Amino acid sequence: MKELVQLEDFKGELVPITDSLKVAEVTDKRHADVMKDIRELINKLMSNHETREIAQRNFAQCSYINSNNREMPKYLMTKEGFENLMFTYNGTKMVIAKAKFIRKFHEMEEELKNNQQFKLPKTYKEALEQLVEQEEEKEKLQLENKQKDEVIKQQTPKVLFADAVSASHTSILVGELAKILKQNGVDIGQNRFFEWLRENEYLIKRKGSDYNMPTQKSMKLELMEIKETSITHADGHISISKTPKITGKGQIYFINKLKPVLELAEA
Repeated sequence: MKELVQLEDFKGELVPITDSLKVAEVTDKRHADVMKDIRELINKLMSNHETREIAQRNFAQCSYINSNNREMPKYLMTKEGFENLMFTYNGTKMVIAKAKFIRKFHEMEEELKNNQQFKLPKTYKEALEQLVEQEEEKEKLQLENKQKDEVIKQQTPKVLFADAVSASHTSILVGELAKILKQNGVDIGQNRFFEWLRENEYLIKRKGSDYNMPTQKSMKLELMEIKETSITHADGHISISKTPKITGKGQIYFINKLKPVLELAEA
């Protein structure tokens, strides 16, 4: 006997199919009786508008050549059609027969699923449909990538802040930190940053030799330090140049202080 279930073109679609001959053989029923049962089932389904479509979609009469070389009728049926037919049969033998067929239907469905993943177009229409699917998938991927790029773009300032913090093991000039802040969305330049440091008592704002030098508060918190540079003049005398610098700890401190300004601007 041939396979109980085979993949065949059924009403324009490749689906798992069995037929009345195979049902008769497995259930030990006469083929004529199975044909009669199918006709009665189809008539019942066709008599109700809610079930008419089931009969039309799942059964199809065709013919075969028997051992006497005569053309005889038989029915093809889908899994749904087969299940509806088996509902009319009772007994242990029928339960076993149904189980055999259903297992084969499942195997064919899995095979069909695997084949469709690598299906090559057979007609111009199929090729166009496949091309449309590929273009739609490409557009979907492009949209997803664009959305990812937007997220990355939005997160860039925060990433750069994190990079600045991780690299903050050396002291830098006030102007250098102002530049980092400016590049990351905080609208503050070197002069305004100096002014902010003075107004918030991190730098001395009293005019004099200590102007713009770290306050006792900054030094105590280890946020800033003073870099002293010896300068030898042409006449031989030496002077000391003092420059405020922000320590690694201070960089983290001021970035965290000013980060809410960036987050507020983003909101």
